[in-house]
Amino acid sequence: MNKPHQAYQNNAVNTATGAELTLMLYNGCIKFIKQAKRDMAANHIEGKNTHIQKAQNIIRELMITLDPKVEISKQFAPLYDFMLNRLTEANIQNNEEALDEVMDLAVEFRDTWKQVIQKTRQVTYAQGAEV
Repeated sequence: MNKPHQAYQNNAVNTATGAELTLMLYNGCIKFIKQAKRDMAANHIEGKNTHIQKAQNIIRELMITLDPKVEISKQFAPLYDFMLNRLTEANIQNNEEALDEVMDLAVEFRDTWKQVIQKTRQVTYAQGAEV
């Protein structure tokens, strides 16, 4: 029963642009933090740990994709490092506030990234219409 959904997800990832993949990573990070918060509230330690580690893996992936030659990457690297550290603190200390801080940053990054994608598409389509 889950196979059509899995096929759709695989197709979405395989056909996505780099920008869309980055958006998917931010969405995944947010989803795992929300799940970790639910696990923390339910005192489900194993689930909390698993979901925080998944969020950390996504942030590590985002760090790997940073281009050190691009100025904005130099600004994002310490923010991602901060997020990783806060997730570690959240996991060790059951600190929901730390999870909230990371989620707020991830939502802000995701929303900004979504706007960049939309603006890029508008410019691309406007240039295509001029041809």
